Amino acid sequence: MSEKIRNIAIIAHVDHGKTTLIDSILKQTGVFEDHQKVDERLMDSGDLEKERGITILAKPTSINWKDININIIDTPGHADFGGEVERVLDMTDGVILLIDASEGPMPQTKFVLGKALNLGLRPIVIINKVDKKDSRPDEVLDEIFDLFVSLDASDEQLDFPILYASGRDGWCVKELSDNREGVGPLLDLVIQHVKAPSVKRNEPFAMLVTLLDSDDYVGRCLIGKVYQGSAKVNSSVKSIDLNGNLVESGRLTKLYKFEGMKRTPVDVVNSGDIICIAGLTKASVADTICDISYQNPLKTTPIDPPTMSITISINDSPLSGLEGKKLTSTLIRERLLAEAETNVAISFSENANKDSFVISGRGELQLGVLIETMRREGFELTVSRPQVLFKKDDQGKVTEPIEEVTIDVDEEYSNSIVDSMIKRKAEMIDMNTSEKNKTRIIFNAPSRGLIGYQNKFLTDTKGTGVLNRIFKSYEQFKGEINGRKNGVLIAMDTGAAVSYAIFNLQDRGTMFVKPQTSVYEGMIVGENSKENDLDVNILKGKKLTNVRAAGSDKNIMLTPPRVMSLEQTMAYLNDDECLEVTPKNLRLRKKFLCPNERKRFIKTNKN
Repeated sequence: MSEKIRNIAIIAHVDHGKTTLIDSILKQTGVFEDHQKVDERLMDSGDLEKERGITILAKPTSINWKDININIIDTPGHADFGGEVERVLDMTDGVILLIDASEGPMPQTKFVLGKALNLGLRPIVIINKVDKKDSRPDEVLDEIFDLFVSLDASDEQLDFPILYASGRDGWCVKELSDNREGVGPLLDLVIQHVKAPSVKRNEPFAMLVTLLDSDDYVGRCLIGKVYQGSAKVNSSVKSIDLNGNLVESGRLTKLYKFEGMKRTPVDVVNSGDIICIAGLTKASVADTICDISYQNPLKTTPIDPPTMSITISINDSPLSGLEGKKLTSTLIRERLLAEAETNVAISFSENANKDSFVISGRGELQLGVLIETMRREGFELTVSRPQVLFKKDDQGKVTEPIEEVTIDVDEEYSNSIVDSMIKRKAEMIDMNTSEKNKTRIIFNAPSRGLIGYQNKFLTDTKGTGVLNRIFKSYEQFKGEINGRKNGVLIAMDTGAAVSYAIFNLQDRGTMFVKPQTSVYEGMIVGENSKENDLDVNILKGKKLTNVRAAGSDKNIMLTPPRVMSLEQTMAYLNDDECLEVTPKNLRLRKKFLCPNERKRFIKTNKN
């Protein structure tokens, strides 16, 4: 019965507490036994999600509250994974908008709320983390209302219910003075405020595929909402794409509903249910799974296009094949095609020889997560510098992606941040300083100017600043932006780095390698303190003249090398450089390893 169902999504800016709140809901609604040990951040099941503390993939769960089945979908908060949010909103009949009581509405808040309002959903607003010392719930509530107004919310949407909460401590209240005894007020409000899904019981079966998953036993699984009709196990169905073209025909070998953290096999699914099916091998996201007699594909929300790309090819360095197991272009191609099939926010293209592949996505983090996942799977790759995707408007003029950047810094750093952003062709939109000497600055900035800026930003603000960015629109090209100022130190030969050589090179710049690190000709081993690239001998040992000198290397004091993350190394690259990615190492290198080839390339480009 659809009257006994509520389908909701929890949406918010990154780190505002969505997953933690769901933890509390699951623990308080009897999903787990009293004796059962339960980890934190239950919905973040992937290794990268747990390590980075962010949600990457949207995931459904389900609870029972007062005889009502509430399907809850946890969504990513980071802008790079906005495609996941856009998809799952199609499955829901309501949303819970979570906002930090200190930070207030942030760029991703605006993005996800705008998508929800455009779909006609009526949000429940939760001001979370009200127990923090710098909490300011009254001010934040005013900011939320202003945000709703700026997004052209209807009168019905503006009349949103408000709760105050601490997801970490597991309570929600209507008023801050109320007793704080659990999440019951939230679940009661969901039942009251969110409409039951509309049903068409007597129509042919049709569901829209929103998420893809896999199972060790049943294989490919399709997750989505049943929009009309019902289906039984072994029912004959077909899959059609957005244009109504047949993708495949088959049978529903397995049907599942969600109960807590588990999928429960069922014999029948009905209109309004969020389900998981198995039995189809070609159907993908945005396809309609339906009865043989059904003809019209279900509509889905358009996904904002990718704005950034990287080129991926085989690892052709001298150290290729020593650390990974998946080395061929065929394996890389198959893996990237599978990713593009399951992730609608990513697009795939290739060159004529099918040995070089362009992957386009929403930002550096999304692309970095893909590369990190592949290296953990045993792939070795060569990755290019991230490039923004330019377009031409109706007049044939070049346009580029522009992002809305919100920066929160201590007042003393605001001037340097403004100067730095202006150099990146950013336009300042707003600037406000609070009573606590915190300054919020909003810019519209070209995406290409922000590549690699996060590190400099943290340095400029001594690690105290917070930067958030979200895609705004394509606008006219803003002009040239100066890239990296410093050149690099390039290894002249192949072998193991020597302490004595590193010690002597420290005056030249910052080193990226430590003693005994395997290096090869053309590999970048450090950053030059000057603007030019410099070939260096990092294998040069001390000439021994007596026994005492032979052990003197042990007393050499070396500065620790600079260690960069995957996203940092990708952002560091210049156009003539690339990144070697293996399961064990990240190595910066020149595209052309031989110095003569590099000189020839530079000369050709000048001409």
